[in-house]
Amino acid sequence: MSDEQTGDEKKLPNRQTPFSEAFREFIPMDWAPYSQELPPRLPASVAAEPRRAALAETFPGERLVVPAGALKVRSNDTDYVFRPHSAFAWLTGLGADREPDAVLVLEPTDAGHQATLYFKPRAPRTDPEFYADARYGEMWVGQRESLDEMRAMTGISCAPIRELPAALAKNAESTQIRVLRAADEQVTAQVDEIRTGTAQEQDATQRDDQLEVTLSTMRLVKDDFEAEQMREACRATAVGFEAVVRDLPEAVKRGRGERWVEGIFGLYARHHGNGVGYDSIAAGGDHANTLHWIRNDGDLRDGDLLLLDAGVELDSLYTADVTRTLPVNGTFSPQQRKVYEAVLEAQEAGIAAAQPGAKFSDVHAAAIAVVARYLHEWGLLPVTPEESLGPDGGQHRRWMVHGTSHHLGIDVHDCAQALREDYRDGILKPGMVITVEPGIYLKATDLLVPEEMRGIGVRIEDDILITEDGNENLSAMLPRTADEVEAWMADLLGKTHA
Repeated sequence: MSDEQTGDEKKLPNRQTPFSEAFREFIPMDWAPYSQELPPRLPASVAAEPRRAALAETFPGERLVVPAGALKVRSNDTDYVFRPHSAFAWLTGLGADREPDAVLVLEPTDAGHQATLYFKPRAPRTDPEFYADARYGEMWVGQRESLDEMRAMTGISCAPIRELPAALAKNAESTQIRVLRAADEQVTAQVDEIRTGTAQEQDATQRDDQLEVTLSTMRLVKDDFEAEQMREACRATAVGFEAVVRDLPEAVKRGRGERWVEGIFGLYARHHGNGVGYDSIAAGGDHANTLHWIRNDGDLRDGDLLLLDAGVELDSLYTADVTRTLPVNGTFSPQQRKVYEAVLEAQEAGIAAAQPGAKFSDVHAAAIAVVARYLHEWGLLPVTPEESLGPDGGQHRRWMVHGTSHHLGIDVHDCAQALREDYRDGILKPGMVITVEPGIYLKATDLLVPEEMRGIGVRIEDDILITEDGNENLSAMLPRTADEVEAWMADLLGKTHA
């Protein structure tokens, strides 16, 4: 590279041709001006405004720093698709693909807090970034927002990211700072350096952890906007499940049918939303007994079950998480139906227990009691159901090792940093969204299982919104009983159901 090249051009990949002086003079010429019309406000950003106010009230007089996170290298000079930290998305309303390296700062004022979004606005076309920067340049990744455009979209005051260091260091001796440490290592390092040698250095990590726990706990109860996003995510997920069923004959015929199922659902997820909310589990036959089977490289065979655990994530990042266990040929065998109906009874008990004022753990207790009873009836448990469910038992967990529920929202396992007393030992409140997903998993290699039942794995999962007077099954548009599943599949496959 010649000495004439700019700093950005010196960072070009070795495979890229350097830019000549003639090119640098020519590239900024004769482009249509950027539109002066500001974009509309993002609906998610409107809902985010009271959340910022509530967070600020929790930490009066403190500077709160919540980064979006940085791009992550996938391979060599290519990055993973960007996803902002969930707390950043919740506080700003910025979702899919927005906004790498951005940082939300809540600055204490006499009236409370002032929110400022620091981010990298688009560079002018005369800047080498426009054509030479493969991570941020408009020629490479598309047109980025200006400060005014981002302000219009989010309703938040905006500033260029280059001003962040000065904003973080302002009045460092007298202003306590908390940073969401897990979101961005570089921003955390900046804050730690500012706090070094000051009174803030002591117990800084502990205070930062408190911010993370608080943000996670605040997200346990969803507002009206979030509840509607969850409904929409479930509706989109149902469309994907229907598409999978219609294409099951093709999945069987082509081989590696699990991949075909994963691809069909992923297509609809990407079309109806941002994509899948987590790696889809498309488990045929005995693969259903591996709880997190995401390899999805097996065949689908006539007579087997398909356990499909998948959810659509919307552009706002709210995701569904639904599981249906489906007979590949559209009809349950007697043994498959026996296990399926036991799991369904357990799920119905769990859903019935998901009431406002109940403990989160009550849902699991109700569902697992049914599972243990059936395992005993089938001769699998070496002790009584009561002994297995007791503190010194647990034998039933050989066939259902996981919990029945988790919180759901922007993350598929939402609010995971909340304290145990607020989560696992917490009380269900209106606005919470949880899954109810019992299963029974009878591995093909489990010699305690009767031979005719080996290799059968069943899970049924729905997304449950706790309401003032009970609950709402957000994914109820997908059938659950064995008869309903068979009739639904027959209709989608164009078959006559007996």
